[in-house]
Amino acid sequence: MENEIAIIEKKGSDAVKKLRLSELQSGHPFMINAKDLPQRECYLEYPEGFIELVKLNNASQDFTVVRRLSTQESDDVRLQYQLA
Repeated sequence: MENEIAIIEKKGSDAVKKLRLSELQSGHPFMINAKDLPQRECYLEYPEGFIELVKLNNASQDFTVVRRLSTQESDDVRLQYQLA
């Protein structure tokens, strides 16, 4: 049973990584959801290589940029979520 779960988790992770590359190569940002961020906040990774911390506005589906991460912070996020 544990082996089956590990296989399913790996397939899911591989699918997300493939989607990320596809989105970035198409010129679109990729949303990185993180459990350690406050509710309604996430990261947006852009094809140019930078990452922004953003917050979803309550009244719409728009994001407000909280701040742009430094190069080191962006690299750390990619490593933390095994996207590097």
